[in-house]
Amino acid sequence: MTMARRDTYTPESLLAVAVEVFNRRGYDGTSMEHLSKAAGISKSSIYHHVKSKEELLRLAISRALDGLFGVLEEPGARQGRAIERLEYVTRREVEVLLSELPYVTLLLRVRGNTGTERWAMERRREFDHRVAELLKEAAAEGDIRPDVESRLATRLLFGMINSIVEWYRPERGGSASSEEVADAVVRTAFAGLRTTP
Repeated sequence: MTMARRDTYTPESLLAVAVEVFNRRGYDGTSMEHLSKAAGISKSSIYHHVKSKEELLRLAISRALDGLFGVLEEPGARQGRAIERLEYVTRREVEVLLSELPYVTLLLRVRGNTGTERWAMERRREFDHRVAELLKEAAAEGDIRPDVESRLATRLLFGMINSIVEWYRPERGGSASSEEVADAVVRTAFAGLRTTP
């Protein structure tokens, strides 16, 4: 782990360190002492910028959620046939996941033990519901195979996308680029879902 230096410490670098520690130790297994040591600053310096460990969690999860919900407001997610919008959202969701990998990883690992975690899980469900509605709309327009139940297709699609956090490690080398991963997800998922190629 890279230690932040006192003279280069910023709230953003503290957040990055916190996310790294939360992902490695688990949120519940992380103390402010762990965060202080990892950041190379005193606990009082941390408290100068945030009220609590849970505030750091909320800031980190908000970053992931803002990226995902932002996709739903982009023109490609709002214009055209539902299948085209669904493909666009899928591609962009993968891109956001990869560009914000530590933050989305943390989002996907929350279990509902705190108020912030329950809020995050509710927001995730809201995002999932909006994408599921898009899939249902594509099915109603006849662009999704009728022999694939919409709820099952939604779970499989999210399962494929969310599993990326478990294996994608660009720092280890040899990994596909984010564009290659997004292309592979879209091709794989929609070759099986579309009624026409």
